[in-house]
Amino acid sequence: MNNAIDRWLNHVKVLADDIGPRGPTTEGEDRGLEYCAQGLAELGLEVREDRFGSAGSVFRPHLVAAAGILLAFAAYPTLPWLAAGLGWLVVVSEVLELTLRPNPLQWVLPRRPSRNVYATIGPESGIQRDLILMGHVDSQRTPKIFSTVRWLRAYRAFSSVAFASFCALAVVYSLGALYAWPWIWPASSLAAVCAVGLALICIEAELSPFTAGANDNATAAGLILTLAQELRASPPKATRIWLVCTGCEEALHEGARAFFRRHRGEMTAPRALVLEMLGCSGPAWLESEGIVLRVPSDPALRALAADIAAAHPELGAYPIKLEGGVTEMADALAAGIPAITIIGVTPDGLGPYWHLPTDTVDKLDRAAMERNYGFVRKMVAALSDGGSGQPAGDRQGDRP
Repeated sequence: MNNAIDRWLNHVKVLADDIGPRGPTTEGEDRGLEYCAQGLAELGLEVREDRFGSAGSVFRPHLVAAAGILLAFAAYPTLPWLAAGLGWLVVVSEVLELTLRPNPLQWVLPRRPSRNVYATIGPESGIQRDLILMGHVDSQRTPKIFSTVRWLRAYRAFSSVAFASFCALAVVYSLGALYAWPWIWPASSLAAVCAVGLALICIEAELSPFTAGANDNATAAGLILTLAQELRASPPKATRIWLVCTGCEEALHEGARAFFRRHRGEMTAPRALVLEMLGCSGPAWLESEGIVLRVPSDPALRALAADIAAAHPELGAYPIKLEGGVTEMADALAAGIPAITIIGVTPDGLGPYWHLPTDTVDKLDRAAMERNYGFVRKMVAALSDGGSGQPAGDRQGDRP
């Protein structure tokens, strides 16, 4: 195992130290993806890519939403129907945005080029199942709202209040357009204040620097390359494994969405194993995640993770419900692919150095990486040709 951890650490050091910050659609992201492509090619794999356009930010669509609410507030006294329509447009678009679906908030933003790089290992014919291993290469900005746990909790509370006020604005403006109640416009000032607050948060975020992203998520991209070398040496006989390094995860998962949209139809009985923040804590598996709506992981994969944790207590694996965020697991599930995320959050659900300037290589914990490596390796073995040659879900009659 030590050699594997050394290779993994070397990949992380190149991505986080040598290349450094890898913001969505930036030169750093492209260099990180090129490093992953070269690493896969050096193993003799055929490297392919998906190119796509991205807004390049998770914050810009919400800035557009704030502007829409302020425009609705300004328009209501003279154009109440227009104001109501704008309110509903923002609310519906925000729900779609937070559930990772295309929406008008993205349509008005300029698109910048990005890509995924990937390769496959396994049989060219007689494929009985597909296993997707996925980790994103890009890193996020470092806004104030992520600087401390208190700030993060305050932001989550504010965002809930702001969203509720936007919904209320759309409802009361619709009623006001019908009944012209005089109290409606003054009452809607709360939504306007929240929109100003949201705009300020988004602007501050957009002005903050990108993190080097050692834990989030050079550890996942580096583990993909490490696993690729091992799987190349001993390829599965009936399982095709996709090794996918995505771009623009930090811009509402546009890389993962592009990948599943383009390749879902090529897959046979697929399952997805998403890797996140595996350098400081864990291993944990996600029972569910979500921002607005809860997204549960696949039940059979949860059962498999629990079985492995019980059989190997030395790994110290545990289940987690992720609050206030989503991983690329949600994109796989939206494409109809059973999925689960293996993640290095603490037992109380905190991501070490998440979106902070301190997310650097020197913070990584080798013991945690060894545990995460062992757990992921056993999941991969069970979901490919390990044991009976069938994934646990297939043995339980849960094949999709």
